[in-house]
Amino acid sequence: MLSVGEILKKQREKLGLELKDIEKAIKVRIKFLTAVEENNWKIFSSKIYISGIIKNYSRYLGLNSSNALAFFRRDYEKLESINFKRRLAGSYFTPETRKIFITIIILIFLVFFAYFGFQLKQYFSPAKVSILAPEGDTFKKKESVKILGKTEKDATITVFGERIFQNSDGLFEYVFPLKPGENELAIEVVGANGRKSVFKKKFIRKE
Repeated sequence: MLSVGEILKKQREKLGLELKDIEKAIKVRIKFLTAVEENNWKIFSSKIYISGIIKNYSRYLGLNSSNALAFFRRDYEKLESINFKRRLAGSYFTPETRKIFITIIILIFLVFFAYFGFQLKQYFSPAKVSILAPEGDTFKKKESVKILGKTEKDATITVFGERIFQNSDGLFEYVFPLKPGENELAIEVVGANGRKSVFKKKFIRKE
């Protein structure tokens, strides 16, 4: 059984007309005329608009517009019925499918809240400092020791009032002078969140 689009196309070709002739005559763009001939209703905003085009198109071709619209309604309603059944089938879940779906949703929420909680903890936690070198804390007759540390790349580092700058990886260096006996190093770090922490470590110089 022919569709309305096929009927219109056959009649147009029979009359030796091009789509541009129809466009000029009934003031409808070629892309919409092509869609009608191909029964492609997805590009139209409403059923009423399609009906208006078919009515004018069929009249211009000398066809009975009522019959053309009847063919269209039959095809369009069949398409609507198929789409409705698909939506209906998709809206029903078996009990087992429901359990799986609910489990997945719960897992997604758990992952989201865990990640959100981790980010909050990271934001409110003070910046951490780790000393990479030297490994030991006791030195013999050394006047100074080079400290290699690591912290957040956006943190502000201060050692005994002196601002120390880190590189893009958060690494920083500081030459710590040693006097005979016990020496305490205090590294003050203020993170990007404004939280401050103080790292302390003792180094011993032996004579």
